[in-house]
Amino acid sequence: MRRLTVFLFALLVSVAMMAQGDVLRLAVCGVSHGHLGDLMGRMNRGDFEVVGVWEPNDDYRANNGLVGRVSADKFYGNIGEMLDAVKPECVVSYGSILEHMQVVEACAPRGIHVMVEKPLATTYKQALKIKQLAEKYGIKVMVNFETTWYATNHQAHQIAQSGRLGDIRRINVYDGHEGPKEIGCGQMFLDWLTDPVKNGGGAVIDFGCYGANLATWFMNGEKPLSVYAVLQHNKPETYPLVDDDATIILEYPGTTVQIMASWCWPNSRKDMYVYGDRGYVYQRNGQKMTTFVDGKNGSEVDAPRLQAPYDDSYRYLKALVRGEIEEQPSDLCALENNVTVVQILEAAIKSAKTGKKVRL
Repeated sequence: MRRLTVFLFALLVSVAMMAQGDVLRLAVCGVSHGHLGDLMGRMNRGDFEVVGVWEPNDDYRANNGLVGRVSADKFYGNIGEMLDAVKPECVVSYGSILEHMQVVEACAPRGIHVMVEKPLATTYKQALKIKQLAEKYGIKVMVNFETTWYATNHQAHQIAQSGRLGDIRRINVYDGHEGPKEIGCGQMFLDWLTDPVKNGGGAVIDFGCYGANLATWFMNGEKPLSVYAVLQHNKPETYPLVDDDATIILEYPGTTVQIMASWCWPNSRKDMYVYGDRGYVYQRNGQKMTTFVDGKNGSEVDAPRLQAPYDDSYRYLKALVRGEIEEQPSDLCALENNVTVVQILEAAIKSAKTGKKVRL
């Protein structure tokens, strides 16, 4: 009898997996984001299939990197029509940050999971609405950051959590480059990236979100007591509507986080220092890091490679929506972390306007 029960259970699991299919069925919402190339570079891997594309702009819909890679009859100008026709398991959003709200509003009632590019939303009100919809309809909303897949960030976090640095006293995060126009971002990306409504701001949003995301992770989901920020407008002729350099100070009990985000640097960088009262870690890039722990000054080392599905946004997304992994609220991709990120960014913009720190 027991063998029969085990056999029937295995059969049911097998049937469920066959019905779902091993390949993740996903749809693309929006094609104007420069990070669309991340998807295109993975399309031949075989772990997911693009079953539909929604883009409201007729010109963008006819001219983007997915044309010729996805069947012409899978492109739609209406998001609801696309979702109902192709029935994806999840959606990846590659439009403006403002569009994230529209995508979640369309997907949540249909039970379709969503991955958006960083940050989650342009305003804290939108972020809270997205969280409300996700909870009401039981969907996953994942936020993708390039730095989530840096092995060095995970190694630094592990060292900090182990207590080997002592109490964390300061985190300095540097994220920026010469500017989106200067590095050659496409025009349809620039059109919304430099728009204060569609993107929510300039460098403060585009790069400030990385530091806010990492800080929330390192502080185990704790919100800062206060936020203080200075935003600069160094290149008004290039970016007339938004800031191009931001410094954000987050105050926690016993810990200060300084986020430096810029479109004005002579080179590109995404690195971080984590200082404790007994040691520090310097995350130089995605692979290289330097540590000073337990009184030993370490040389530059390679962080251990991340293991699947924690090494790639699409492998992670598939495991997440299939229930193969569980997230903690403070995790880098987690919705709760990223609601806090948007709250921090909104407070930073308010602080810069008033010249005063904003208490959360």
